[in-house]
Amino acid sequence: MKRKIRYFLLLAMFAFCSETTLAQQPQFRERHEVKRKETIFGISRKYGITIQELITANPEMNTPGYELKKGDYINIPWPKSQPQAPDPDQPTAKNQGLIGIPTKPNNEIDVRNREIRVGVMLPLHKINGDGKRMLEYYRGILMACDSLRHNGISTDIRAWNVAEDTDIHTFLNDQKAAECDVIIGPLYSKMVKPLSDFATQHDIRVFIPFSINSHEILVNRNLFQVYQPQTEQNELIIQHFMERFKDTHPVFIDCNDTTSQKGIFTFGLRRKLDTESIPYKITNLTSSEAAFYGSFSAIKQNVVILNTGRSKELNAAMAKLNGLRLSHPELRISVFGYTEWLLYTRYQLENFYKFDTYIPSHFYTNLQSPKTERFMQKYRWNFHTDMMEMLPRLGITGFDHAYFLLKGIHMYGKNFAGASGMVGYTPIQTPLHFERIGNGGLKNHSIVFIHYLPERYTDTIYF
Repeated sequence: MKRKIRYFLLLAMFAFCSETTLAQQPQFRERHEVKRKETIFGISRKYGITIQELITANPEMNTPGYELKKGDYINIPWPKSQPQAPDPDQPTAKNQGLIGIPTKPNNEIDVRNREIRVGVMLPLHKINGDGKRMLEYYRGILMACDSLRHNGISTDIRAWNVAEDTDIHTFLNDQKAAECDVIIGPLYSKMVKPLSDFATQHDIRVFIPFSINSHEILVNRNLFQVYQPQTEQNELIIQHFMERFKDTHPVFIDCNDTTSQKGIFTFGLRRKLDTESIPYKITNLTSSEAAFYGSFSAIKQNVVILNTGRSKELNAAMAKLNGLRLSHPELRISVFGYTEWLLYTRYQLENFYKFDTYIPSHFYTNLQSPKTERFMQKYRWNFHTDMMEMLPRLGITGFDHAYFLLKGIHMYGKNFAGASGMVGYTPIQTPLHFERIGNGGLKNHSIVFIHYLPERYTDTIYF
């Protein structure tokens, strides 16, 4: 009887200890001491958690202006799903100091049912402007991958520092490159042909993000080209101008700028107006008030087009229009501008609102947008620096590009063609809309009109 009691007591003690151990399971995985130059993004990747999971475990990170400091202790939460242990036999890919996440080839599984293997072949350094700009763009890609992971889409990033003076074949010989589903790059035209051939050989999609206009887009179905040559941009803008302003009265103002290249656009627009039998007028900044007024319609809405994108002539044109508005307040006037005018918004905003201004562009960085502000704050948290003050913001460009591309590949696999509406992603800054070029690749045809309304708010019209 005593032996039974002793066994019972031992079992009870074991059960109590087990329950106590479970009850004392720590809320957080561990406490992490912040080291010099560590970032929120880097720490989250180190522990296999999302940025949002890390911020939720450390509410103070939501405080405006919060920055990690050396010696701080932060909570590391348990990941929502415990990651598998890495394969010890799989070598780590070290590419110019940027380490990719190791993975085994898995080509037999549809990319829609596994992680997307993403290669980045851009100059990723701080030696010159190209490297610094692409480093910011790459950081945007990383933030997009983290955001996608939070939404259940896994990615495996492999990055190579492909500087201008390097031979891209050096990187294409890396087995990690051949395993990619998509490669983002290159920046330099001389590298497009070898990368294009490599993509054909291994059935890899190539996403060319910047100003390269290559013959390869005409023959390689695996290429996505974001850049639009100016002639093609002009054609798209004229097409959308005709659709939106077909019932208006166009007024072209010659600004006497002998350096301007905008005559190509205004000539193309005038030729299209002639074809459609839409009357228009041409006037000059030096015209008398009477002659200037005579170019405008008292019945229809007037759309003013300048033949320059320079700030000096824009100032003069706005002064002329303000004088006309004082003399003839009954006139309905809108102004149609150029992408460069976005650089002058700080000085021209009141005029843009007053004259119902439309500015065509392939991007729009609305610094007052809560969505933009949140992104810029997260970028600062992750990398301990602000994005460069330029238009467009390249970190946001990288995020928009990668989110659109990788979500599309996750949804449609190798059939993703980047057409309008396929992904359902509203960009922060940089919209994309691809169309196939004959039997070749896919070219971006996205254009936005940024509309400054007299009611003092800004609308973005996507095409």
